[in-house]
Amino acid sequence: MNILAVESSCDETAVAIVRDGREVLCDCIASQVELHRIYGGVVPEIASRKHIEAIYGLADQALARTGLTRDDIDAVAVTYAPGLIGAVLVGVNFAKAAALALNKPLIPVHHIRGHIGANYIAYPELKPPFLCLVVSGGHTMIVEVTDYTKMRILGTTLDDAAGECFDKVARVLDMPYPGGAALDKAAQTGDDTKYVLPRSKPGANPYDMSFSGLKTAALNLIHHAEQVGEELDIPSLCASFSAAVSDTLIPRVVRAIEETGLKNIAVAGGVAANSRIRRDILAAAEKMGATVYMPPLSLCGDNAAMIGAQAYYEFLAGNVAGMELNAYATKSILGETI
Repeated sequence: MNILAVESSCDETAVAIVRDGREVLCDCIASQVELHRIYGGVVPEIASRKHIEAIYGLADQALARTGLTRDDIDAVAVTYAPGLIGAVLVGVNFAKAAALALNKPLIPVHHIRGHIGANYIAYPELKPPFLCLVVSGGHTMIVEVTDYTKMRILGTTLDDAAGECFDKVARVLDMPYPGGAALDKAAQTGDDTKYVLPRSKPGANPYDMSFSGLKTAALNLIHHAEQVGEELDIPSLCASFSAAVSDTLIPRVVRAIEETGLKNIAVAGGVAANSRIRRDILAAAEKMGATVYMPPLSLCGDNAAMIGAQAYYEFLAGNVAGMELNAYATKSILGETI
């Protein structure tokens, strides 16, 4: 089954063709990083306009690269939530038009389910049930994937996402956008014990997380140093911050492995590219005899291949939509609008 998949939830316009949920025939991406870098972050209106400019050409490019014709496409899939609403609407409207013109099924895919689905591309042997640590710019959660389209949220951040905190701290440190990657690079030569930063323990659910206090502590430390003329050890601050985020995430993953008995743990989302988190989860899993599945860096960020992978299983489960499909800025991975 050849699925034409579309992703436009933030600042990457992407169109891919994925076969049977596991084989990527092509994944075409138009990045807006350089455009938004001058603003220090994504400008929603500009992102939406650039999606409109790029999306039709990318779809033609995908067909040309694979040698397929429009008749070879069996379904059209699209990210319908969550994301920047204007950006998501561009993808949804394009996908609806394509599905209508081709007379093919339209498959709506939740963006975070797509990130989990990236692992199906990287690891053909991976099948539910398994645990998944989702860490992205807008979401941080631990998910029990009981089936390809059935999931249970064990815990989530109660405020900021880990990725948002990485980007905010990096921006205050005058690092280039995207900040998370720049901060990770700087941390490589730092001492992660030099600065003492908090680790949260919020609420009654032991799997829930909070990152706003950590973000505030780091920003206060930076601003205080500026006010008193103190020189900061930037690599060590980045390393200490990365360690604090990882120390918030990994113990909860360990607990989930212990309590569920699931020995397969996947990692998903843009922050899955963070070297400290990757290193720590591998070390923790090795001690527990668990197997970690982490997509390559090319599949950690937003892409359409992951949408096409998850779409295949959504289609098998009967999750298709009509022309009434709408876009949502916020929506639970379980389907409920937040």
